[in-house]
Amino acid sequence: MIHNHTARYALLIISSIVVSIALWQTRSERDALRFITLTSEPAGIMGTTCQIAVVTRPVDEKRAEEALADAESILRGIELEVSSWLNSSLIGRFNMAPAGEAIKLSDISSAILHHAQAAYLETDGTFDITVRPLILLWRESVQAQRFPTPEEITRARGTSSWDLIDLRPDEIARRSDGVEVDLGGIAKGYAIDRAIEVMRSAGVAGGLVDVGGDLRVFGQPPDGHSWPVEIHDPADSGIVGRLSIESGAVCTSGDYSRFNEIGGERFSHIIDPRTGRPAESAVSVTVLAPSALQADIWATALSVLGPDGIESLPEGIEAMLLVHDGMALARVSSAGFHLYFSRNQH
Repeated sequence: MIHNHTARYALLIISSIVVSIALWQTRSERDALRFITLTSEPAGIMGTTCQIAVVTRPVDEKRAEEALADAESILRGIELEVSSWLNSSLIGRFNMAPAGEAIKLSDISSAILHHAQAAYLETDGTFDITVRPLILLWRESVQAQRFPTPEEITRARGTSSWDLIDLRPDEIARRSDGVEVDLGGIAKGYAIDRAIEVMRSAGVAGGLVDVGGDLRVFGQPPDGHSWPVEIHDPADSGIVGRLSIESGAVCTSGDYSRFNEIGGERFSHIIDPRTGRPAESAVSVTVLAPSALQADIWATALSVLGPDGIESLPEGIEAMLLVHDGMALARVSSAGFHLYFSRNQH
């Protein structure tokens, strides 16, 4: 009897150990399968806010941390190279170079400039990096609090032309003094795309790069099956609605967040190359595209073109414009935008 009792007791202990091991393995497997999100908010990138997020497994946390750092490094490096507002950058040196002096291009600057040239043709000249003389004219006018004269606008338009730029695969030169370029409408999108590429190559499960509200996402979101993106209401501090996307980029342009003001009159920071004056066809433009470069370009172009430009959108790109309709704002969107958009009901 004693022998049988001891054996039965030993069996209970062994069973408990087996169950404990099984539970521990289950917890370990569950922990290994769960996703965590690492984020960083580097300051001082392109003069605006920035957020980078990586979704990863706990076992890959170190690799994810390296991906965050590499993405930030890419953003900073591209800004230092092509910012129009840094005299030391390659583009800054081009803008100050004597006519005829060739500036050697890097792979990055060459790629951005050639993308910009192609975008100029694709958007019927409404996306134009050569309008920097006009941008500077309106900036000086804001500081002086007086509107530029028609003669000043005509002169600035005279030096805002691709015909005055000699762009080759590995170098660029000005054909006339006074010619300058501004890559503000394309460099951000290009940099976001490059940062996303770095994160993808690191093998993380998902990620987000957001610079000043322009963003691109890929892969596994932190929660659920899609990434939510809010579209702000220009009329108040609320939101118009939300986009739900699995991958791709969203860029928004509008005169409600970035604007100039002279004598109490507010107007867009985006210049219409056709008139030399601020664009006024839309209050807000939101573009959904496969890449941030495409979204960046078309957010600017549609700000100039307005609703008529929706017909010119390339396949795979969707957009929504908020335009004045009397005293109210009306939504005008491409055919497929509703597949991603849910209107705010509050």
